[in-house]
Amino acid sequence: MPGDSEDPNEDVQYHLEVAEGEVAGAVLLPGNPERIEKITRFWDDADEVAHHREYRTVTGEYDDTPISVTSTGIGSPSAAIAVEELARVGADTFIRVGSCGGLQPELEVGDLVITSGAVRQEGTSDEYVREDYPAVADGEVVDALVAAAEHLGHDYHVGLTMSADSFYTGQGRPAFEDYMPPHAEDLVDELQEANVLNIEMEAAAITTLANLYDLRAGAVCSVFANRVTGEFLTEGENGAAETASLAVKILAAMDRKKQEAGVDRWHAGLGLDVDEF
Repeated sequence: MPGDSEDPNEDVQYHLEVAEGEVAGAVLLPGNPERIEKITRFWDDADEVAHHREYRTVTGEYDDTPISVTSTGIGSPSAAIAVEELARVGADTFIRVGSCGGLQPELEVGDLVITSGAVRQEGTSDEYVREDYPAVADGEVVDALVAAAEHLGHDYHVGLTMSADSFYTGQGRPAFEDYMPPHAEDLVDELQEANVLNIEMEAAAITTLANLYDLRAGAVCSVFANRVTGEFLTEGENGAAETASLAVKILAAMDRKKQEAGVDRWHAGLGLDVDEF
């Protein structure tokens, strides 16, 4: 039965309960399982493949392009499990689709933040590689997300993300009974001064693992709160979902261009016709 074995080499993955052939090469990674429908509503078709614990996987097509989505739950430990097991069954491109807190005053609630790199304040990636190893988003994924946001008319920003392990003190918020360790008191100010755009909880681990395994990864998050202005509103989920889905189609077009040109990386010289996506 799926999930009965802890052997990571089993055909059916232990946590996700997916097998080779059940997921597309490109997988969107929201945290919340309830966000799956908000993503697949933009697709042509979608069929649930598995649902175990926080991991719910759906595979379908977006404008004739194969695509999957797997929810990861909250935080980098569970997100890393998803990347590990999806990679084992053939996925090679990962796009985190989530929400975040904005750190710069110009980020309005509902805007999108496309991650170019991440501050590894989560601890999961430390289990894989030395702490000064960079968490960098794949350039092709960043370009595809930018092209998608531009094409769809969504307001977006590109820059650095901080990934934390804690929603409260790890993001500079008071914990129970206003507990606040000294290192967290000035966290938001320090990140803002360092030109970090947003805080969330998974992007650093996802991009670090992807780079270690020579896979592609990136992230697009909708701003739910601005930590500087105090504005809060749960908006922009649809924009992030639509942008990430279109980005998968754009990446497929990039891959075709690379294959035609006989090169390993897409670059602006290869061109990309807007009619292709």
